[in-house]
Amino acid sequence: MKTVYDFTVKDRKGNDISLSEYSGKVLLIVNTATGCGFTPHYDPLESMYKDLKDKGFEILDFPCNQFAGQAPGSNDEIHEFCTLKFGTQFPQFAKIDVNGDTADPLFAFLATEKPFEGFGKGIKNAALNKFANMNNKKYGEKAYIKWNFTKFLVDREGKVIARFEPTVDMKDVRNTVEKLLGKKYE
Repeated sequence: MKTVYDFTVKDRKGNDISLSEYSGKVLLIVNTATGCGFTPHYDPLESMYKDLKDKGFEILDFPCNQFAGQAPGSNDEIHEFCTLKFGTQFPQFAKIDVNGDTADPLFAFLATEKPFEGFGKGIKNAALNKFANMNNKKYGEKAYIKWNFTKFLVDREGKVIARFEPTVDMKDVRNTVEKLLGKKYE
């Protein structure tokens, strides 16, 4: 059975990184953008990382410019923005595509393991759904990710166990991460 540990990605300098290096850790894998309405998610992400990294938790940040051009900078510009504005310390990888024929295989795998089930209820979520559908229609069946800041939770064995759309409250994301981390210590 395939796990996230079977994938190799590029760090922001272009070096190959095997995700097997994160074996035994709980991972939150996120596609991000610096110019998105959800960019403030970096604050609770960094807070979670600082509080939980010593318990075997890692956040893997993959910038993506496929959603309304909201991550236009170079890898270095994006990294500088995130570290200066939000103080991020978790690993940030090279900018990738998450949809279409050029989608990074990791994100195609993640989205296949945990497909999109909707943004939730409410006017804001309905508006995002309409906007995302317009943006992603060009990718057809390969529109794996619907918007920036989609998060995938991976257990210590490399299995994808949850998907959080950007509309999910970050407190709920953190609670789920903490529960998963606690399983090792029970």
